[in-house]
Amino acid sequence: MGRSLFQQDAPPARHARFVRVVMERAIDASDGLTYGAPESMADLAVGERVEAPLGRVDRAAPGYVVHIGADPGAVDPSKIKPLLRRTGQRLPAGLVELAGWMARYYVCPPGVVFASMLPAAVKSGGRARTQEVVGRTGRAPEGKLTPALSSAWAAVSALPESAFPAPPKRVAAAAGLRTVGPINRLIALGALRSERRSGARDASEDIPIPLVREVTLTEAQRRAVEGIVATMGGFRAHVLRGVTGSGKTEVYLRALDAAAARGEGAIVLVPEISLTPQTAGRFLARFGGRGVALLHSGLSEAQRREQWSAVARGERRIVVGARSAVFAPFPEGVRLGLIIVDEEHDDSYKQDQAPRYHGRDVAIKRAQVEGCPVVLGSATPSLESWRNALDGRHALHELPERVGGARLPRVDVVDLAEERRARPWRENRVRLLGPRLEKAVGDTLAEGGQAILLLNRRGFANYICCPDARCGWVMMCSECDAAMVLHLTSGPLRGVVRCHHCLAEQRLPDHCPQCDRRVNVFGLGTQRVEAELSRVFPQLVEGATMLRVDSDTMRTGKDYFRALDAFARGEARVLLGTQMLAKGHDFPNVRLVGVVHADTALHMPDFRAAERTFQLVSQVAGRAGRPGDGAAGRVIVQTMNPQSAPIRLAAAHDYRGFAKQELEIRRQAALPPFARMARVVVRDRDSGEAMAHGRAVASALRAALRASQGEAPTDPRSAVRIRGPMPCALSRVGGQRRVAVEVLAPSAGVIQALLTACRNEGLIKSDAHCAVDVDPVAML
Repeated sequence: MGRSLFQQDAPPARHARFVRVVMERAIDASDGLTYGAPESMADLAVGERVEAPLGRVDRAAPGYVVHIGADPGAVDPSKIKPLLRRTGQRLPAGLVELAGWMARYYVCPPGVVFASMLPAAVKSGGRARTQEVVGRTGRAPEGKLTPALSSAWAAVSALPESAFPAPPKRVAAAAGLRTVGPINRLIALGALRSERRSGARDASEDIPIPLVREVTLTEAQRRAVEGIVATMGGFRAHVLRGVTGSGKTEVYLRALDAAAARGEGAIVLVPEISLTPQTAGRFLARFGGRGVALLHSGLSEAQRREQWSAVARGERRIVVGARSAVFAPFPEGVRLGLIIVDEEHDDSYKQDQAPRYHGRDVAIKRAQVEGCPVVLGSATPSLESWRNALDGRHALHELPERVGGARLPRVDVVDLAEERRARPWRENRVRLLGPRLEKAVGDTLAEGGQAILLLNRRGFANYICCPDARCGWVMMCSECDAAMVLHLTSGPLRGVVRCHHCLAEQRLPDHCPQCDRRVNVFGLGTQRVEAELSRVFPQLVEGATMLRVDSDTMRTGKDYFRALDAFARGEARVLLGTQMLAKGHDFPNVRLVGVVHADTALHMPDFRAAERTFQLVSQVAGRAGRPGDGAAGRVIVQTMNPQSAPIRLAAAHDYRGFAKQELEIRRQAALPPFARMARVVVRDRDSGEAMAHGRAVASALRAALRASQGEAPTDPRSAVRIRGPMPCALSRVGGQRRVAVEVLAPSAGVIQALLTACRNEGLIKSDAHCAVDVDPVAML
């Protein structure tokens, strides 16, 4: 609160200790601001979140203590203001060190990094909530039991102590009961007790819990587990490459068993955890709902606060979550003993706003800070991780075969051009399913099997135009340089057209605005495939025996859980969707996987396009051929480029061959992983202003390079390259013109030095007009 105009200044306070505080704002003060610690804060510690006066009116602003000492440095002690209060939250010392590294590496204000480490729900506090939990009484149920209740009591009695106390729904699920009815009866009979405890509804209640099975490790799994466990107690990065179905999760679980036996905590990162309930369920089944914390975007504020606090108190020592779970705050008494990054190649680990960190790389750095091993698991590791493994910087463990004798599926690559020529033209439409894929779907349904079809594009049609070539009108977004996409809707409208970049939406026009002809719609999307399947296979009912899984239909994690559960029970016969379907699911009755169009990402203006195509085809193909009878299943990949190396090698399950070929291409072009890259994107509504800003950034970077560089390297591949300014491939989004400047260098240190010099001149700021992306994964 500001001072009165006529209020006299108070005498300067004397402070026994001084602290440096990084404010939770985009302030470029890497060392923080200096404040005095009042006597009431004698036990203040590094990492605590406090409120301090900021600005001329001394407005209370949150920040984090990063240093405590008796010396105020170069600041006049009489001008140092005291801290206002402690907020009650604290980050452990390891996270404070990690935040400093992230600010330097990603060239981002440290306050923005600290702000991202603490969930908003934890900062805001909130009123306490209560929930019902069930515990044991130590007594047998009173009275005579029915056979069904006797069976339920036997199942509940067999549960481990770690299963209690827990919500009734969780106890019922752990005991294999369909409803909570038997639990309520056992409470009434005195065998169980019920009470209300503070806390939100447990975050694990919506995750299906499988039964725990005794698993005998294969020789490859055993070697991987032993190699990982042998490095516990110190830092070591491991790459675990295992074909789909090879038992990578069991390796994770055995390594976690070892960490738990040492009394240590562990973090398991999973891409988009709300989309992978099977994986989360296996961890919950193995370690119990009371020992596992879930941290992901699908939680309510109360649940997020409860889960985070349970970790901070040391009550839950295994954290399973999405990207931000890498910041799990284990207390001082709990040592972090292991970090696992599942599907480490997944692009969702990269944050698209400041701080633009990569969860995998931050996990490696945190493991280094904490002195523990980190495991990077994938069937198709990123080329960055694979090269580190080949060079010996990471330990490499491979699981080349599926467990249980299951075989990898046969993959048929189908030329779409030939398929379309082979189909007689009887209808005024182009079919998305070729004859072979269409027949395979029919055969699978007739045999009682299930099918998964993937098309990595939402909507019904992505090209809306005038049929008259002389007119040439195409419906584009008014705010972006991108075509509008048609989405069919229920109701009187033919549909709505949406921009997938700025999310603008309007009605589908009936006629061309230039020549008044009736508009045509072309292209492909999951809605169009759904309509075609309904037409060809009338026995499939949309929303029942055929489910579409994309971000249009799956609004929440519960929607997704319900869809997967229906498919797992066999109620749905066909699962159709986008890349969400390629995420680590295991359905035994899936006999067919079809990739409707494998080329959607192949020709993107991005040097990682081939790698992403290979990964997507390989991952979705892995959903087939996991039945108990050892049948291999079948995969059909439709493409206009059947000889394309990523598709051809993915069909052959040849990761090593693809990686060798793609790494050589990257080496010759001096692209990552053989160079480090950063990208500065400037934005402005005026194209001239955007380009002028881009020129200023590029000039400053080149000037900093000249000032720091002695004799130029003789090998151009080891030289620093500054490219641009140039319009981005997607040159306008949301009305903002976008101009890029790219920096490629042999080391990250060179890039950080150049970008820091540019930031010191005020040309680079983390705001609406400028974005700095170190190690970018998207080049649009």
